[in-house]
Amino acid sequence: MKRRFATRIVGAAVLAAGTFAPMTVSATTPQAAAATPLEAMQRDLGLTRDQALEQLDEQAQAARTEQLLRGSLGETYGGAFFDSQQGKLVVGVTDPAKFGDVQAAGAQPRTVRFSSSRLDDVVRGLNEYRTRARDDSGVTGWYSSARDNQVTVTAKPGARAEAMRFVHDAGVDTAPVRVVESRETPRTLADVIGGNAYTINNSARCSVGFSVDGGFVSAGHCGKPGDRTATPSGSFQESTFPGNDYSWVKVDSGETPKPLVNNYQGGTVAVAGSNEATEGAAVCRSGSTSGWHCGTIQAKNQTVQYPEGTVNGLTRTNACAEPGDSGGSWLAGDQAQGVTSGGSGDCSSGGTTYFQPVNPILQAYNLKLLTQ
Repeated sequence: MKRRFATRIVGAAVLAAGTFAPMTVSATTPQAAAATPLEAMQRDLGLTRDQALEQLDEQAQAARTEQLLRGSLGETYGGAFFDSQQGKLVVGVTDPAKFGDVQAAGAQPRTVRFSSSRLDDVVRGLNEYRTRARDDSGVTGWYSSARDNQVTVTAKPGARAEAMRFVHDAGVDTAPVRVVESRETPRTLADVIGGNAYTINNSARCSVGFSVDGGFVSAGHCGKPGDRTATPSGSFQESTFPGNDYSWVKVDSGETPKPLVNNYQGGTVAVAGSNEATEGAAVCRSGSTSGWHCGTIQAKNQTVQYPEGTVNGLTRTNACAEPGDSGGSWLAGDQAQGVTSGGSGDCSSGGTTYFQPVNPILQAYNLKLLTQ
């Protein structure tokens, strides 16, 4: 594919441009949204219609290839990302002798220093240390990136030395780690509605993520077991936050979960499955505060330190979101990806938004995603 376009990337300086303020129920008004999810991709990613359709096909194939190579390459697998400029999956390997295997699968190989499992071990070690250490390091989060082949630890401005000490004290392998100062101040987005609205205990509002047998999944910070919901009516059965950020609500008799996501222009997107998109792939999210917006997956297995506590295993994106978009749906084409957790910035200046992947939610609570 021959195309050159600029996907909007939001830098650390922009992340401080806006902090999310609570919004009342009566003040909530959806922003103007693109007429269709495909048009939202064109708007947010700078694509023509044909380019957007082509990229969806390419990244769907990339996701299948990534899963295949992740298993076959074993400990030599160094992560993968989708290169939207070339329309190809790029796969890192620690052993150049595996180049032929990658090429045979239709992907582009590159030599990397660290295996994916080595990076995951660093993230796991930081997660474990965080559960028993005082939070006085100025660290705001950490994530592994296949494109960078390293673990990035983000710290508040001026806290670089503290963050480096945090990494050292955690006892993890420091070779793959870099520390970056950022003005990003992540917070959860449960102030008002996002996606399809529902209220919790007749006060706070969040959004429906995806329909499952008997109810729907959403963000964990939206409610705790026993809390009642309205429109749709039901009750929280399970909820995890912090640590993770997911929950599921069992709806009352008369409510009918359907495998659809609202695009806020009188249409819906049918959910066909939950195949996980690769790093670099385009994703779109639904939220009734800011409408339908798209971006790209920047990293997976992100750890974020919210004021309420640390959440592990999030996916980092450069799609924008605003208060009230919490719990809302994330899609790659027609494949469910996750539910909105939190972020920084807004849809005027841009920002960083994190979502909780949907498959771990389904597995944790033994739920079946409704598909069409």
